[in-house]
Amino acid sequence: MRAGIQFFPDIGPAERSAQDYWAEALRLVSLCDRYGYSHVRTVEHYFSPYGGYSPNPMLFLAAAAQVTRRARLVTGAVLPAFNHPLKLAGEIGMLDALCDGRLDVGFARAFLPHEFARFGVPLDESRARFDEGVEQVRRLLEQEHVTCAGRFHSFRDVTSLPRPTQRPRPPFFVAAMASRESFERAGAAGYGVMAIPMAGGAMAELIAAYREAWSRAGHPGPGTVMLAFHMLCHRDQETAERLARGPLERYLKSLVAAASDWTAGAASADYPGYDKMIAGLAAETFETQVAKCAAWVGTPARILDTVATYRRQVGEFEIASLQVNFNDLPLAAAEASLRLFGETVLPRLRI
Repeated sequence: MRAGIQFFPDIGPAERSAQDYWAEALRLVSLCDRYGYSHVRTVEHYFSPYGGYSPNPMLFLAAAAQVTRRARLVTGAVLPAFNHPLKLAGEIGMLDALCDGRLDVGFARAFLPHEFARFGVPLDESRARFDEGVEQVRRLLEQEHVTCAGRFHSFRDVTSLPRPTQRPRPPFFVAAMASRESFERAGAAGYGVMAIPMAGGAMAELIAAYREAWSRAGHPGPGTVMLAFHMLCHRDQETAERLARGPLERYLKSLVAAASDWTAGAASADYPGYDKMIAGLAAETFETQVAKCAAWVGTPARILDTVATYRRQVGEFEIASLQVNFNDLPLAAAEASLRLFGETVLPRLRI
């Protein structure tokens, strides 16, 4: 298993300025090569403390590419619903050049009703915009003189520049929450899948569905599954729990607040069951997240036990993407955690 780090800002100016947040993030990125973290990843969200400091993940990843020379840079994920494919393809090509071909491109449908409303995009167009956008970006990266007549975007005889450094293009990932269809679509297309154990769900069955769809489509190997976890490593279990509890619970509150439209009457056929999923997340606590192995918190030995337990529950997965500075966790705690995990846990995961 490989493990990398991800940044999901879920604070606003009252807690920390964007300048300070991203400066601290780059300081943590500077540790990646020393300890062998496999990737650096960040999100695309807007307007609220839940992710709003990162409206364009590629901006941060371009900076991170100059701080780490070995880790891969991962968009986790860009949102075709709010971006023109011509712009996305050009930015992907440019970032792939800046990082010497270390880019992985994750795409997501977006799921926050307030973002759709502010962009003037109907929720019911989510799936169609995603499918069309990813396919158009794929063609623009792989081919020259591309012509597309889409429902949302059309263009004729376009050769996107810069051409990608990786050929035929950077690897693609698709973000999936709890829908079997999303996992199967990613596998059938030959893309990696990004998922989040935080919401619970039948992750073993979903990963199996992804791998089955991958195999049925004739792709070589088993595919690539990336799962996201909160992580805080400390030599003392009680201290680790004390440090992580408040920031993790405030992270959960920021997620539920950003997605509250789902429990206030928002509905779309493209998002079945999201009202129940968000209501379930509202009941989550630090203890429940640790119990379901969605948060890796504690001593190196305890974290290794947590990882082993989760792998027994869901099977093997290729990549762990670790949130290391969640909410208002102090930089010193995040940095010490990253160093200790890198020294004591990461070598054991790679065996």
